[in-house]
Amino acid sequence: MDFFNEQRRAVGQSKRLVALFMVAVVLIVAVITAVVAVAWSLFSAADAGPGVPPAGELLPVAATAALVTVAVIALSSWIRTSRLRQGGGVVARELGGTLIPPDTTNPSYRRLRNVVEEMAIASGVPVPEIYVLEQEAGINAFAAGYTPSDAAIGVTRGCLEQLSRSELQGVIAHEFSHILNGDMRLNIRLMGLLFGILMLSILARYGMHMSRGGRNSRGAAPVLIVALAVMIVGSIGVFFGRLIKAGLSRQREYLADASAVQFTRDNTAVAGALKKIAITAQGSQLTATDGEQVSHMLFGDGVGYSRLFATHPPLLERIGRLDPGFRPEQLPELAAQWQRRRKAEQEAAEAAELREARDRFPGGLDALPGTEALPGGVVGGVLAGAVLAGGGAAGSDAAAGPVTRQVANPGFDHVRYAELLRGDLPEALADAAHMHDHAIDLVLAVLVDAAGQDRMRHLERIEADRGPDARAAVEALLPHFAKLHPVQRAPLLAIAFPALKRRPASELKAFRDLMGALIRLDGEVSLFEYALGRDLAAHLEEAEDPSRAQLFGTIHLPEVLSEAATVLAVLAMHGHENLDDARRAYLKGLYALEPQASHPFAPPQDWIRALDDALPRLDRLEPVAKALLLEALLLTVHHDGRITLHEAELLRAVCASVHCPLPPFLPQPGGGPVEQHRAQ
Repeated sequence: MDFFNEQRRAVGQSKRLVALFMVAVVLIVAVITAVVAVAWSLFSAADAGPGVPPAGELLPVAATAALVTVAVIALSSWIRTSRLRQGGGVVARELGGTLIPPDTTNPSYRRLRNVVEEMAIASGVPVPEIYVLEQEAGINAFAAGYTPSDAAIGVTRGCLEQLSRSELQGVIAHEFSHILNGDMRLNIRLMGLLFGILMLSILARYGMHMSRGGRNSRGAAPVLIVALAVMIVGSIGVFFGRLIKAGLSRQREYLADASAVQFTRDNTAVAGALKKIAITAQGSQLTATDGEQVSHMLFGDGVGYSRLFATHPPLLERIGRLDPGFRPEQLPELAAQWQRRRKAEQEAAEAAELREARDRFPGGLDALPGTEALPGGVVGGVLAGAVLAGGGAAGSDAAAGPVTRQVANPGFDHVRYAELLRGDLPEALADAAHMHDHAIDLVLAVLVDAAGQDRMRHLERIEADRGPDARAAVEALLPHFAKLHPVQRAPLLAIAFPALKRRPASELKAFRDLMGALIRLDGEVSLFEYALGRDLAAHLEEAEDPSRAQLFGTIHLPEVLSEAATVLAVLAMHGHENLDDARRAYLKGLYALEPQASHPFAPPQDWIRALDDALPRLDRLEPVAKALLLEALLLTVHHDGRITLHEAELLRAVCASVHCPLPPFLPQPGGGPVEQHRAQ
């Protein structure tokens, strides 16, 4: 999946959605106006005798009908869209979803949560809220929200009971593809706009009910025409709604299937889930909830549309693309095999995958670097699309180009690495990250732990702001950080994000103020502290009002070249030991961005404020310009052939600020020299 091409595609589909919506509204208004005009003529004829009413009488009636229709559609769409602005959790709860409890001991829930967290860590985005549709026996799933910061993933009870861990991972990877490539935001807009059209169907049913119950009607013809008008209105609304969804949805499902295979390197995982849909009695149908509005955002067909209105490609065709050797006559045999499997096999598979992740990175987390430089080969997962073998020299300049293919596009090694990072988290810290009442304590503990010898001042400030109980909670977590590798801090915070954002808005504002005060308490701001504060604040702001986030920019690079030069200068300044090396790194990145640019190397005195001012402007870049920006950033950071952990954290925070999430940097699996040093 090419993230930037998918952004352009999503922009094109959004425009297409608006155009189709406008066409549908015009046609609906035209039909309703015509029917009302005919009905008015017949009513007038019944009262005044044969003849056509004069235009002076007919036009106001027709205009009123048109305005009322437009008003109903517009008002209904606006109300629905306003409701959906609260985030993906709204959709999940409307479907009857149950939020997974933070302290759950349910093995199915824990397995689902582990899979979702691993995929989020591998993708470089916050962990979404996780819901289960307990009343749905079919196999289905969905992702909803405006941005990754407010995303929610939901699965049916059938997914938990009937899918193996690898198949569940394939389904979740499919949904993460929708989160990362812009489909999720389009789906939400589709729900909002089409609700206005579907509202006419609701009014139609109400109108039919009222017409049947009427006792006093003057003339059969007018009554029949009104009843017919109600039926036409409802049919038109449903027809256009389904047609628009079908036209925008089908090809995206093929892409999400292919992306899931790339993430898991297992074409049998998604194919296996689809095969189980094919052989089970419930299939992927939603029975306990109305799937009409969300049919376009489900993993499988949840409604049972005809081929003309289908929001998903044919099931057997999807299976055939993933498994070319598949034959439909194999399904009965597969059904018999799956019925003989036991839950113990799923648990054994989960343990085997964690062992594989450990084997893939021998030495575990203790063999990974801390804040010291990683050799060039170590960062191959981002530089060249795969982990580089051996311990050779630093990556070449040409290696930076493929970074654009890694944005929001994790591979198999990223997923396996995420399993290792999550699986080796200290239990006490992982529990605190999941707990609604302790997520804030955990983030504060991360900052206190990073403060080193200045911990006491940080704890005193926490006590002054939040009270002695909060200080005690933070102090209780601190001993467990001795077992936490620095590379696990970002995944830990990503896991804590769903619990964190559910805190009251007033508490979150006070927490953000306190976090800023702690970061600046010693008079200096480290790269890690800035990256943590910037990343967390940006995600919390989007989660509070996700509809305001502009994922798809429109401005061109020359308009923000000075801001881009500022970010390059800051990265060069922090990533190189002397001024000459920093200048050369800056010029290399600037030349890649714009060969004719004439911006001298001038690192800002207040680099924090400079970044805070520059990044919102850069976030408005068009997709192609963002791709160039990322290549320039990486060339600058990697000019000296190394990327430290803190540089990597800052680079990922910058990329997240411009809505280009980077997967984690991968350690070197071969025998390359990697310094084994833990950050203090």
